[in-house]
Amino acid sequence: MSTETGPAVDAAPRGHRIVPGPRGLPFLGNMRQFAKNPLAFFERLRAHGDLVQWRFGPHPCVFVADPECIGELLTETERTFDQPALGVAFRTVMGNGVVVARGTEWRRKRSLVQPSVRPKQVRSYAATMAGSTVELADTWSGGERIDVKREMAALTQRIAVRTIFGVDTPADAEAMGRAMDVAQAEIGKEFAGIGALLPDWVPTPGRARIKKAAAVIDAEVGRVVARHRDGGDERPDLLSRLLTAVDETGATLDDQEIRDETVTLYIGGHETTSSTLVWAWYLLSRNPGARAALAEELDRVLGDREPGFDDYAQLTYTQAVVKETLRLYPTIWLVTGVAKEGARIGGLPVPEGTRVWSSQWATQRDERWFPEPEEFRPQRWDAESGDEIAEYAWFPFGGGPRVCLGTRFAMVEAVLILAVLARRFELDVDPGTVNPVPTLTLQPDREVMATVRAR
Repeated sequence: MSTETGPAVDAAPRGHRIVPGPRGLPFLGNMRQFAKNPLAFFERLRAHGDLVQWRFGPHPCVFVADPECIGELLTETERTFDQPALGVAFRTVMGNGVVVARGTEWRRKRSLVQPSVRPKQVRSYAATMAGSTVELADTWSGGERIDVKREMAALTQRIAVRTIFGVDTPADAEAMGRAMDVAQAEIGKEFAGIGALLPDWVPTPGRARIKKAAAVIDAEVGRVVARHRDGGDERPDLLSRLLTAVDETGATLDDQEIRDETVTLYIGGHETTSSTLVWAWYLLSRNPGARAALAEELDRVLGDREPGFDDYAQLTYTQAVVKETLRLYPTIWLVTGVAKEGARIGGLPVPEGTRVWSSQWATQRDERWFPEPEEFRPQRWDAESGDEIAEYAWFPFGGGPRVCLGTRFAMVEAVLILAVLARRFELDVDPGTVNPVPTLTLQPDREVMATVRAR
């Protein structure tokens, strides 16, 4: 078997061509390179070109780095690109929720879930987001030491269970948190390792751990769902909306579907926002100018009061801090699809069954789209800055028909949390580099300790 990734395809009229990527191994292809450091590997592929051939084990793949082509991949999902069969760990945790489902089943579930996270509903959750953060802020004092990861995780978990479940906490919040940590780690390990190529029936220690974690998650979600069903009263939380949602045939979501969508919303409303906030505090601590600009806006817009939903539109620099954080440290760092018959990218045919990959990490750190790409520059998101950002050069929430349903929820949550806390405090994160680890989301590789400074 050849270790080459194949010859380049002739250039199409649009100017794109598919070029060979790094040399691989028989059967494994480029899997060892990918598993060693997925983020560095994607940057290496980007250096080869905008459309690059490689192999994930026996599977032929094309890596896409050009925003125009990324847009095609995202917008053509469900028509000429399919969702891949994700690993056992991912499916064990996520089930067949809206993130995983395909075709008709995906369209049905999206129609049932989407009304729960529309702007009108997000407005109703904003008070919970801000109020929960004020509770945390009231416990902090100048000079104390905090574990930023732990503080942000506890806060976003509290917000998630209040907005999703309508209660202060699941039956055992700590057990739920530990199970989610195990799930994240095992999904990342399986995705980057040999486990991604093993049949579902092959037992491994990692698969045993993920089953135990999923059992804890199922038990906690099941208890809260049962409590809602027994309550009977209509509530404003996300779970209540899911329980009463009906599709075009008049059917509702069954218990397994409720479980899958609830876990999907929980991860989207807790894990991703928590990670984004940790990276935001890390970046602000290392960029005094940005931290000062953030404080100036909060003082000017809010004065001595706490923020609410109506302040979101006015907090443009705070929004820019979140966007720039998501550019440098995108919580979702990879999108992928499988070519159907007739699929094309950049005007070029893509053979059926080819896995097409793109990485937010690689494209959002490309100097062609973002000058000084390694620099934390929230001002690049100012409409008057002169920076023109190509469509799909920034895509932390995906795009097209499968764009993350919780995009608005996540942005409002992150902005309000930052506004509440940064109005009162600065966090001086300990010196030293914090490196990203690609699990289910992009996580710091160590504790992020900081000293709280009262403003």
